Amino acid sequence: MKKLRLLLFATLVCTTVPAGILVYHVHFSVPIDGVHPAQIRVDQGDSLAAVVRKLRDQKLISNGFLFSIWARLSGAEKKIHQGLYQFESSAPPREILDRLVSGRGTFQTVTIPEGLTVKEIATLLDKMQIADKENFLAEAANPSLLTTLGLHEKGLEGYLFPSTYHFTPSTPEKEIILTLAEQFRKISLPLLNHLDGANSLTPHQVLTLASIIEKETGIDAERPLISAVFHNRLKRQMPLQSDPTVIYGMKDFTGNLTRKHLNDPTPYNTYRIAALPPGPICNPSLASIRAALQPAPVSYLYFVSKNDGTHLFSETIEEHNRAVKAFQPVRELSSRRSKSPARH
Repeated sequence: MKKLRLLLFATLVCTTVPAGILVYHVHFSVPIDGVHPAQIRVDQGDSLAAVVRKLRDQKLISNGFLFSIWARLSGAEKKIHQGLYQFESSAPPREILDRLVSGRGTFQTVTIPEGLTVKEIATLLDKMQIADKENFLAEAANPSLLTTLGLHEKGLEGYLFPSTYHFTPSTPEKEIILTLAEQFRKISLPLLNHLDGANSLTPHQVLTLASIIEKETGIDAERPLISAVFHNRLKRQMPLQSDPTVIYGMKDFTGNLTRKHLNDPTPYNTYRIAALPPGPICNPSLASIRAALQPAPVSYLYFVSKNDGTHLFSETIEEHNRAVKAFQPVRELSSRRSKSPARH
């Protein structure tokens, strides 16, 4: 009987003491040599061991073995969310594990610049490890998603609003697209849906024109002037002759636009087609949309780059030819493009 009591006591000690150590560690133990703020990224497919290793490398926990045991006993081993987590101060292992399970990662701020294409947005998000580029592009072309957004026939280009957003790496690509598209719907769509009677373009055509304006100039004061050139040309059924549209229609652009490219029969070649291209060539700013809706009251038909980011505008071909000679004296295509309103 005495031996039995000793055995029970020993068993109790052997189980209670480790349990007490484990409970104390996960609830109260904090590394004394931690450096803050500390940040870890939990990637998709990371095992518990990989997560523990990252936590230890950042000195967020002192005992990876006890942390792993607690994660398994609490059923949290398979519930850790991927994401980017930032810890501003030391915290007990229990609090750290709770954050990983709840997915309360830190948000990454990303600014989508004006004038980016859908592909360029995907590249930017991939570079910041917020989204996977291929998954983003696949969702961007998903017929079901496009139908949900009312863009089944139009496509997504032009309908993602350039702005600053906050995402975590665990945000699905579909949700990112919906967020950008919703921002467009809230800010840009009201302008496009209230066209005055003087504008013969549809909202989609206005957005298309705005995207060309966006690519042609980065100077706010010039946007209405660029818009006027293109509106005047459309009224006269003249080709817009915009280099950015040609480039958008090319599969691979190396940075050197040649005469051959300007003869390529793509729907976006505004040197061959005397009309707007079928859709936007980028995601334009609100300023460019306003300019497309409200062109300056001028008769300009041409413009040429002054090589300082601004342009010189002309009403006649003779004026334009003189401007080209002054600002672009040596160009392989200068004689042909003297009739072009596009940037030189």
